[in-house]
Amino acid sequence: MIECLVVLTTCPEADADRIARELVESGLAACVSRQTVRSTYRWQGAVQDEPEVLLSIKTLTARYPDLEMRLKSIHPYEVPEILALPVAAGSEAYLSWLTQAVSV
Repeated sequence: MIECLVVLTTCPEADADRIARELVESGLAACVSRQTVRSTYRWQGAVQDEPEVLLSIKTLTARYPDLEMRLKSIHPYEVPEILALPVAAGSEAYLSWLTQAVSV
């Protein structure tokens, strides 16, 4: 069975559509969902509180290295959040579609 991942990253709202579209158009992701969030985090010694967009990127484990490189190159943050979570289970039909939608 091909392993699937959900990769999470946050970005400014102004960049969310561009990043999502580039990842899907390049074949690195089958789907990117966007959700508005508010993040509180420590950066350069100070606590920050900012609105962001959380991107949930659906991809394959085999494509993760290329996806991470591309995301780092197009992301506006100096140190972007990039977390890959394995998919333990899911709808067979959805996982089949995901597998076919990502270019290997």
